[in-house]
Amino acid sequence: MKFLIINGPNLNLLGKREESQYGNLTLQDIEKKILNNFPEDDFQFFQSNLEGEIVEQIQKADKNFECLILNPGGYAHTSVAIRDALELLKIIKIEVHLSNLSNRENFRQNLITASVCNGYISGFKEYSYISAIYLARKLKGE
Repeated sequence: MKFLIINGPNLNLLGKREESQYGNLTLQDIEKKILNNFPEDDFQFFQSNLEGEIVEQIQKADKNFECLILNPGGYAHTSVAIRDALELLKIIKIEVHLSNLSNRENFRQNLITASVCNGYISGFKEYSYISAIYLARKLKGE
């Protein structure tokens, strides 16, 4: 399967952020774990702190990919632009979060981007990504 994995703002700082929430792996460590766990699949990774760059990647995703896995970071709670781009995307879309958002601040409870995805996974640190890939493969029938 062909996957696009987009990571939003501040995820480039993994490994420096609060370990109890985000784990101790860097974003590159998570990418390596994904590649090692799913060597038969094709992955493209993208990270940006800029909302517009994320929107542009989402808009192009259906041309080359079967699944989008998105960790929008803080944009999950605020970005109508990302939500609108996701809504138009016809491939499998799974939102992931490293931390357990249900245990966090009230402002993190509103997930406007997840509402237009097939589903979301929260709280399993790097295994949120691994789980999303597994589920996408099942949804695709592989």
